[in-house]
Amino acid sequence: MTVWKTSRRNFFAHKGRMALSAVAVLLSVAFVCGTLVFTDTMNTTFDKLFAATSADVTVSPKSNEDNDRLPGNGKPVTLPASAVEQVGKATGVKDAEGAVSSMSVTVVDSHDKNMGSTTGAPTIAGNWTKNDLRSMEITSGHAPRGPTEVMVDADTADKHDLKIGDELRTIAATGDINAKISGIATFKVTNPGAAIVYFDTVTAQTKLLGRPGVFSFISVTAESGVTDTQLKRHVATALGDTSAYKLQTQKEAAAANKDSMGSFLDVMKYAMLGFAGIALLVGIFLIVNTFSMLVAQRTREIGLMRAIGSSRKQVNRSVLIEALFLGIVGSVLGVGAGVGLAVGLMKLMGAMGMDLSTNDLTVAWTTPVVGLALGIIVTVVAAYIPARRAGKISPMAALRDAGTPADGRAGRVRAAIGLVLTLAGGAALLAATRADKSGEGSLFLGVGVVLTLIGFIVIGPLLAGFVVRVLSAVMLRMFGPVGRLAERNALRNPRRTGATGAALMIGLALVACLSVVGSSMVASATEELDKSVGADFIVQPAGGGALIVDQAAKSLKSVPDIEHFTDYKVVGAKLTAPDGTTEDKGLAAVDPTYRDDVRRTTVSGKLADAYGKDAMSVGETYATKHHVKVGDRLTVAFKGGETAKLKVAAITSDDVNIDKGAMYINTTTAARYVPADALPDNMIMFAKAADGKEKEAYAALKDALVKYPQYEVQNQADFKQQLKDQIGQLLNIVYGLLALAIIVAVLGVVNTLALSVVERTREIGLMRAIGLSRRQLRRMIRLESVVIAVFGALLGLGLGMGWGTAAQKLLALEGLNVLEIPWPTILTVFVASAFVGLFAALVPAFRAGRMNVLNAIATE
Repeated sequence: MTVWKTSRRNFFAHKGRMALSAVAVLLSVAFVCGTLVFTDTMNTTFDKLFAATSADVTVSPKSNEDNDRLPGNGKPVTLPASAVEQVGKATGVKDAEGAVSSMSVTVVDSHDKNMGSTTGAPTIAGNWTKNDLRSMEITSGHAPRGPTEVMVDADTADKHDLKIGDELRTIAATGDINAKISGIATFKVTNPGAAIVYFDTVTAQTKLLGRPGVFSFISVTAESGVTDTQLKRHVATALGDTSAYKLQTQKEAAAANKDSMGSFLDVMKYAMLGFAGIALLVGIFLIVNTFSMLVAQRTREIGLMRAIGSSRKQVNRSVLIEALFLGIVGSVLGVGAGVGLAVGLMKLMGAMGMDLSTNDLTVAWTTPVVGLALGIIVTVVAAYIPARRAGKISPMAALRDAGTPADGRAGRVRAAIGLVLTLAGGAALLAATRADKSGEGSLFLGVGVVLTLIGFIVIGPLLAGFVVRVLSAVMLRMFGPVGRLAERNALRNPRRTGATGAALMIGLALVACLSVVGSSMVASATEELDKSVGADFIVQPAGGGALIVDQAAKSLKSVPDIEHFTDYKVVGAKLTAPDGTTEDKGLAAVDPTYRDDVRRTTVSGKLADAYGKDAMSVGETYATKHHVKVGDRLTVAFKGGETAKLKVAAITSDDVNIDKGAMYINTTTAARYVPADALPDNMIMFAKAADGKEKEAYAALKDALVKYPQYEVQNQADFKQQLKDQIGQLLNIVYGLLALAIIVAVLGVVNTLALSVVERTREIGLMRAIGLSRRQLRRMIRLESVVIAVFGALLGLGLGMGWGTAAQKLLALEGLNVLEIPWPTILTVFVASAFVGLFAALVPAFRAGRMNVLNAIATE
């Protein structure tokens, strides 16, 4: 009980000194809890949506799962209308209705502006059915009654200021549909951002599916008292042969839809938790430093406690109980802040186009439990070493002045361990750069990153003694005696300086590493584009994933000043090699001009011959794996078409990034064996301008795509800039997430300086008494802060560039051969670190300058 009371009194007596450590715990726990609440809320939203939109039983066409992964022709798979009649006659069926649905559409307004989501959510077109009343209700106007009417969801109408009577054009693979808005339907549950339009059944069948008398799926409603499982069994009986169909109950359909979203949600969840873990790691340094300094400042107090009978265990336990208090306070506040963070993320996603209602806010019981457990355990573990150090203080310490003794050298054992870990990590990174296989190299890279990070942390105090002296010679000596005092203060306790710098080092090391990798990826891709791409223009879907509909391709091909266009389709096929093995592959069906648009190196044969009649090329990896050589014939069963024997006329090198492993055939070969209605639309198109007509052709191509905003035309400069922008956006997101760890590290610098000022109160009073001005005192503390921050930045940037270089050498196995160090970014981060040091010192320097000289001298 005495230990508990003592710990409680000490905690509240030093609550100001622990405030920043509590903030570090709060931020880390808030990030973890916010991530869990946000992803749980997204799961709840989609669960409600899928449950509301799924019928009691859904009957859909069943296709080969392997072929489903291969590109199609943009036209949905269908089932006959006769199946609806069969299902309707099944026992226990109250209602069966055919539904049409297609996501291979783009909806534009009268000004050709895309009405789809900007977040990647799909645009869905279909027919209005009774099943839609489960999740929607018509709140304005009426359902479509003919080919000139369309109904739109309320969320899309609100985002784009659409109203009844406005004209929309729906661009589908089978043609365009021009219709005026006849009604607006509102979701009864949250719509996360999909844009939905409805047509009457006949229009939807003919325009979206390509012909009447077919549906995308059948929605089946059960009679009262009939379970979904029973209904599924009755429907299967009514259909007889179900080999062509897939039957799902409401729960099964909802689970299947959820699984399709699960991978995206999991990636986002674990990525954010990873960054929260980095912030927690940085927070550990802050907590260790805080308790180490508090223990050192209470050396005399602890010595007195030992002198009057407190045991080592009691002193140790006292410090751990203080850490427990800190962990509880920080974690409880962090859980609450996490819920607020989740709501903020939902609002941010709403601004970006993904609607998440706070009505679906989900706080599972596991979330606060995980947050509290994580925060408390991390805090107590971080305080364990300072607690042990406190327990070792002898009663004789009561006779000495309180304060941290000068620690001119780091422990020899610690230095030796740090050197061994760093050298071992460096050896692993070197092994990664020399690996022949990416899997083996990735293992070495991971081990090297972990070992060098731990090594630098352990060896930090030793490095502090050397690096701070060098930095001082460059940065501090020009400030005269004040600069020398700042240098000595930073060197007074290398262990503390090393730990403070290490907290900043972790975040900046990751920033530097990712900057090197990102810049190298852009440089490598740019170099390959310069070497490989001969086309002047590239036309492709703006958001990726869609195909170029035939009407858009025809519009492009009517453009003047073009020497040639090249079609690029991907045809699904099952290949049987001479060794008897069969694989599903996508064959690139291209025009012969493609060999000029994208230059490929062959290891055997001539690529021009691969565009001959019943000929093809294969990639080097496939040829080696299946012992294929030029002259061999492969059996090719085209998806939706016939089977052919194609001669291998060329084997292309796989030492590329563009079209790595691609197998080429002529578009005429694909058309010979695949019916026109099953032949895919272009995935991408290339164009070569007539000599001297590049500018005119570029403008004309853009004009031709005005009515098709889902596609974009790019010249090579545009393509390179897009690649740079995409990688830059990804890096900016990562930097934003790493900012939390850097903020915690800055709090560590602030806390270290604040506690250091308290520790040196008497010393500061004496210096002021002998003539040091307030301005000089504040400058001394600011310079000390700057040198600590720059020390951490040097370690972090150096370590990160080492990691990035090793990662790039490993990526060279995948064709990213150019190493580029982004010096502007590195230098910007370095300079910013000095400003971080200045910012961190503002409050401690201000407080030090306000000290009363006599009171400071009298402090014990």
